[in-house]
Amino acid sequence: MHMGDHRAVGNLLGEAAGLVAFVRTVETGSFSAAARSLRTTPSGVSKSVSRLESLLGLKLFRRSTRLLTLTPDGETFFGNIAPLLRQIEESSDVFQADRGATGHLRVSLPSELARLLMPPIFTRFLPQHPGITLDLGTTDRHVDLIRENYDIAFRVGKVTGSDMMMRTLVHLEMVLVASPAFIEAWGQVSSVERLREIPFARYAIDGRTYPVRFGDGSTMMPTGEVDLDTATAIRIAALSGVGVAYLMKCIVQEELDRGELIQLLPELELEMMPFQAVHAFGRMPTFRLRLFSDFIETEMRKHASR
Repeated sequence: MHMGDHRAVGNLLGEAAGLVAFVRTVETGSFSAAARSLRTTPSGVSKSVSRLESLLGLKLFRRSTRLLTLTPDGETFFGNIAPLLRQIEESSDVFQADRGATGHLRVSLPSELARLLMPPIFTRFLPQHPGITLDLGTTDRHVDLIRENYDIAFRVGKVTGSDMMMRTLVHLEMVLVASPAFIEAWGQVSSVERLREIPFARYAIDGRTYPVRFGDGSTMMPTGEVDLDTATAIRIAALSGVGVAYLMKCIVQEELDRGELIQLLPELELEMMPFQAVHAFGRMPTFRLRLFSDFIETEMRKHASR
């Protein structure tokens, strides 16, 4: 190693603030979001990144458009530096238990479960952990954890992917429901055969329709005029009398209690759906991530039947 290389490494270590600002900007997508996460100003973050760029002699971001994008050099540098910073951060996690967790979490939750979980997250989890900032995405789409830089995603159903770490938190009971008006129009449903003849508000993502899964392992592909890509939309469609909905029981429990939806074939056993926490393989869960995951598991147990 040349003398100059030692000096460059020393200079780079002296730019710890710039390294953190750069990584957090990539993670959050903008100088202003990074500034909020780091409790500083957007201009401060921008200046830190500029100092880092001049030290490296590289352009890390393209700043020409309103959208901040990484240059190829920036992508390479991020790929090298982000895991190192994460390791440093995780090594300090060991000492955080007494002082309380701090830092940023980027989380993906399915839309309807987010509706159940957000009140306790906002009223209990965040007040108990004031050092944690949260970026919460609510979508039924399976986000790309690594490309979209999520720390953790919570998903319903079986998750595939060898580069993912998965933990099943609970199993959720599924139900078939319809509105009283729909049952009046189509008649009582007394058999699985009848299910095949009546319309569903179907769950479909990217043109792929999801089947109804029975407890004995068999499946049925529902028919219907309307395909929807969120549980929220399916619940609304069922309430509107568009068709039968195949949903997690916990998200329609209130409507069932009020008689706005009626459970079809209650004696029919449907396959339980796993509710899973997913994070990127090889990324050790941080102390704050474990706290959040445990909180979600505890909350979901209240809604699960086993």
